[in-house]
Amino acid sequence: MTLHTRKLGSQGLEVSAIGLGCMGMSQFYGPTDEAESIATLHRAIELGCTFLDTAEVYGPFNNEDLLGRALAGKRNQVTIATKFGFRIKDGKSVGTDSRPEHIREVVDASLKRLRTDHIDLLYQHRVDRNVPMEDVAGTVGELVKHGKVRFFGLSEAGVTNIRRAHAVHPISSLQSEYSLWERNLEQDVIPVLRELNIGLVPFSPLGRGFLTGEVKRAEDYPVDDFRHNDPRYQGENYDDNMRAAQIVRDIALSLHAKPGQVALAWLLQQGDDVVPIPGTKRRQYLEENVAAAALQLDNAQIKVLNESLSPGRTSGPRYGEKMMALVDR
Repeated sequence: MTLHTRKLGSQGLEVSAIGLGCMGMSQFYGPTDEAESIATLHRAIELGCTFLDTAEVYGPFNNEDLLGRALAGKRNQVTIATKFGFRIKDGKSVGTDSRPEHIREVVDASLKRLRTDHIDLLYQHRVDRNVPMEDVAGTVGELVKHGKVRFFGLSEAGVTNIRRAHAVHPISSLQSEYSLWERNLEQDVIPVLRELNIGLVPFSPLGRGFLTGEVKRAEDYPVDDFRHNDPRYQGENYDDNMRAAQIVRDIALSLHAKPGQVALAWLLQQGDDVVPIPGTKRRQYLEENVAAAALQLDNAQIKVLNESLSPGRTSGPRYGEKMMALVDR
């Protein structure tokens, strides 16, 4: 199958209905396999999954470089989203940095690594509390005028900063964690996105693996794997979360589908302005994710999912204290 497209915002950005999160190709989720990652990127293009999500901090830098090499001769077939907003020192993020001069430096470096003359969608990766949002939006607006960037987005921003940024330069999309598993946007953020006609790009749409039913306990992952320190994988949280996700597995079984496909289908049915970006570095899982676009849940199934995985049902915080402090809510 080939994916349909969806519009994000009202500025003209149109992307595949499901995107591909590329972070895991370079870090956090076990050993990397560059050959398989490149094959996955090429297969994504064949399937019409052409909305590719990266960031300078992934690696850091390696992920953008990987995409730049993998997309040689294919640049005009994809929509590339990348991000700025961290200060990187000795290969690690050491805090936020969205000063205008830093944004310009990061964009120039990202363009070189991606081997392109423009970034389709540029996100502020996390809100920088030391830099006025108006300065950030204004700087990105200048980059749009200069042709280096086409569209502007925010990641994990709250209502106040969404409004402040949008008043200076239109936001096309907000990227945030959102899934059946993590419903924190529903009360205040999503209504504002709809009011301002801003698209939503959910990352971790499979609940960091819980909605696939194939995750292990924290201690069963290597110490350098993100999941080793994720509170939701630990102790009683893990047991409770696996029980909560059982309803997704039950519905998937009744539909002869994969649990992850049910989770993605639920997201796609939340509105035509929602474009999930499940991350994978393997062709097998990419193909499963793309196939979710053909799955249609009926009203009864959606009602059961909504009630069984209602907001607040998940056990444990989204992140540890340090990472949670970077979320603008």
